[in-house]
Amino acid sequence: MNPKKNLMTIRNAVAVAAAVFGIAAADAAIPMRSADVSAIAPYVFPDNQAPRTTVVFTPDGSGYVEQSADGKRLTVRAVSDGAERETLFDIDHTRETTLPDFEGFTLSPDASKILLWRMPEAVYRRSFEAEYYVYEVRTRLLKPLSKEFARQRDPLFSPDSRMVAFVAEGNIYCAKLDYGTEIPVTTGGSVDGTIYGATDWTYEEEFSLTSAMTWAPDNLNLCYLSFDQSAVPVYTLPLYRGTCDPMEEYTLYPGTMSYRYPVAGQPNSTVRLHSYDVETRKTKQIDLPGNPHYIPRIAYGPTPEKLMVSTLNRDQNRFELFVTNPKSTVSKSVYAYESPAWIEPIVYEGLWLGPDNFAVACDESGYTRYTRYSYAGAPLGEVSAAGVDATDFYGIDAAGNVYYQAAAPTPMDRTVYRMDRRGAVTAIGATEGTTAAVFAPGMGSMLMSYSNTDTPPTYTLRRADGRELRAMGDNSSYSSRAVSLKAATEFFTFNSDGNELNGFMVKPRDFNPSRRYPVVMTQYSGPGSQSVLRKWNLGWEDYFASKGFIVVCVDGRGTGGRGTAFRTAVYRNLGHFETIDQLAAARYLASLPYVDSSKIGICGWSYGGYETLMAASADGAPFAAAVSIAPVTDWRFYDTVYTERYMLTPQQNESGYNSSSALRRATSLACPLLLMYGTLDDNVHPANSLQYVSTLQASGIFCDMFVFPNMNHSINGCNARAVVYGRMFRYFADNLGL
Repeated sequence: MNPKKNLMTIRNAVAVAAAVFGIAAADAAIPMRSADVSAIAPYVFPDNQAPRTTVVFTPDGSGYVEQSADGKRLTVRAVSDGAERETLFDIDHTRETTLPDFEGFTLSPDASKILLWRMPEAVYRRSFEAEYYVYEVRTRLLKPLSKEFARQRDPLFSPDSRMVAFVAEGNIYCAKLDYGTEIPVTTGGSVDGTIYGATDWTYEEEFSLTSAMTWAPDNLNLCYLSFDQSAVPVYTLPLYRGTCDPMEEYTLYPGTMSYRYPVAGQPNSTVRLHSYDVETRKTKQIDLPGNPHYIPRIAYGPTPEKLMVSTLNRDQNRFELFVTNPKSTVSKSVYAYESPAWIEPIVYEGLWLGPDNFAVACDESGYTRYTRYSYAGAPLGEVSAAGVDATDFYGIDAAGNVYYQAAAPTPMDRTVYRMDRRGAVTAIGATEGTTAAVFAPGMGSMLMSYSNTDTPPTYTLRRADGRELRAMGDNSSYSSRAVSLKAATEFFTFNSDGNELNGFMVKPRDFNPSRRYPVVMTQYSGPGSQSVLRKWNLGWEDYFASKGFIVVCVDGRGTGGRGTAFRTAVYRNLGHFETIDQLAAARYLASLPYVDSSKIGICGWSYGGYETLMAASADGAPFAAAVSIAPVTDWRFYDTVYTERYMLTPQQNESGYNSSSALRRATSLACPLLLMYGTLDDNVHPANSLQYVSTLQASGIFCDMFVFPNMNHSINGCNARAVVYGRMFRYFADNLGL
């Protein structure tokens, strides 16, 4: 085939269609929109990302590890003055093994060894396998972690730094570094069968857990979870050759990727707790009282007899914490809470284990607050302020001072606080904007990050009381470029159904209040999420504003930072109150004198894509166009842990699933719609969008679609994110009449 002749044939066909249907010649031209893509690229991932500064503190908290600019050396600098103390690792001065490069490292608990990794290959969203190497600082000996396996995942040092447990091909192995031996802890595991020590897809995605192992403080036991996936249905996605990282083996015939994915109401993996005795090499299964459905976290307390096991029932409305003795396998319940809605992930993700007590979050008071308990289960008092949601917990120092982050002084801010032994609360750092901290061991110092809507992220090393020691990292080059691209962001409130909602508005730099502008509404809307925050965000919104759009985001009911009642209003009926609030936001915007009420669009990704469909098909929807990216279209299609947390199972809540289904209201779609998704989306499957399109087709309703071959839920790589937003810009520009 002659490509030039073929292109001319297409152009002639388009010209004929234009003549027949009266389409303007410019509109009928082949839509080569590369200008949109290249123009928006500086505003989207990866080009819009601000430099991040991370710190690995030394075990005694007095120093931190710094990687050289060329990536070859790891040195230790003093926290107090930044002076270089020693070189821990130099890639050009190793013994026995040499490496061309490395991508990451983990310091052992006593800093005598370093785990280095390179050539990572993703398993799912968070997990990866890589080539791991163990480096001994004193001798400069560098050796592969495993002699049997070229790649490993989730390696974990023992507390004495003399052993490393790791997972390979579904089994756990223990590398005894003093002897150069490699001992199988489990047998019979497989990636598609029973997984030991690492997690299945659902735990990784919805419990943010990839490693399911923990060492005893005395190094004599390794406790771990196993995941028997045999009852979980298999889901298969197609693989094509593609152009971004092409897979040549699928040039003529597509391949497949299959994995275990339980949709709402289907069987989950059977999860069990085990212990491994290092000296006898024997394993035990530990049965927990009540046979809980989920075990989202295991971690040791201060002694070998205190394995702390977090558990949930399948409905995820009851959390129970057990203290387990792995030697005797006896477990005692030390904390339990049953919620009228669901247990927030911060309860098990933010559990803090101290030398004498632990701290756990609870929202029973109407806000998320932390309370301390003894290891016997006796309450020792609340350790975060009343009337605001605690959003992170950093720990308790030797003097009894408590450090945490909260959604205060407004729900749109994040501030680091210290509560002393008398209960007095003091803000550390700025109180307007978003502040976060990473504390050194011993909690004497911290790395603090800060940003607001006008200030890109900055990083400072500080004492625990907030006194600044020095700035860390250099984002001056980014800031000078990014600030010139940033549009003005304003915050506002309005009333929806008796609720005051928060929103932000991004306006063109040359905003003229006497003009009437088209508006693009964006939102995520998922339970517990928050998009309206005083934090830095250079994104596609700024590009759209530079071209003449006003971009607006509103956090409706169900989102976070506003207390328990506001967040849990959506329980068992997703999409209902969120839609009421997004429609109210559109009506509020339409009332503004500088908004063209006939030119309001709505968009979103993932849960935001779902809510876009719900809003665009609601009664009285005022939207002129909608763009939905990777949406859930019916909660029966989505995974157990996330869906059932908010909806229970379809068997328990059939009416809720019916009313929450975007698929069931698809034929009420009231505006032009563009759907986009990746064909290798292992999270929100393409079937969601395809079934939605099928429903439209059956009723003679049109929509537009743009598909990304071999892309996952994030749709990035090979400039794909710029294509997503370039396509979205052109769709809104065409349909809102920019």
